[in-house]
Amino acid sequence: MPRVLLIEDDRAVREGVTLALRRQSHDVAAAGTGEEGMDRLRSFRPDIVVLDLMLPGMAGLEVCRAIRAVDQTLPIIMATARGDEVDIVVGLEAGADDYVVKPVQARVLDARIRAVLRRAGGTSTGTALPKIDAYGDLTIDRTGLTVRLNGEPIELAPSERRLLLTLSASPGQVFSRQQLLEAVWEHDYHGDARLVDACVKRLRTKLDEPPRAPRYVHTVRGFGYRFAAR
Repeated sequence: MPRVLLIEDDRAVREGVTLALRRQSHDVAAAGTGEEGMDRLRSFRPDIVVLDLMLPGMAGLEVCRAIRAVDQTLPIIMATARGDEVDIVVGLEAGADDYVVKPVQARVLDARIRAVLRRAGGTSTGTALPKIDAYGDLTIDRTGLTVRLNGEPIELAPSERRLLLTLSASPGQVFSRQQLLEAVWEHDYHGDARLVDACVKRLRTKLDEPPRAPRYVHTVRGFGYRFAAR
């Protein structure tokens, strides 16, 4: 039973989402503020966090950054009442793995939660791959789902890890943003390239990529991304 920490300040929304997720067989703990959410994070030990962007006191972005400061692998879904692209991009770049715009239907949120947890649990590239791949200073253990740079382990969020695994499985192949959206986030609708772009930006930072000359994840302008061929 997935353990979900819901951080939402609107009491009616909080209670409604909690009830709906419990009906979908989730174990849910709820918090009404960012500060309370951080306390529940330590005591409840969730599998995933659903985080409202607009919170009183400690804002959602602060909570997201605080979680990422101590745990890079805990999945986070950001919920926002606004469809403003800037707010969404800032939230994704702060470390969220996915987002939903409120009001969101329970079945949609449940589907997003399960998709993110699948990404956290592994990869499904559909091909038989060697256990360990090395690309210069970068080593990817596809069985252990670990990544090392210059021999040092790198902690990746679920979406970052799935993106790296997907791209590196076919070095030199160009993937459109839509292809990556479907392969990594399991979204089947068009137009949400900001998920891909924000995740690429975070991944490049963790791979210590030079901004103007990335070694591993290359941009194909007007189309998408590819992993450097060996």
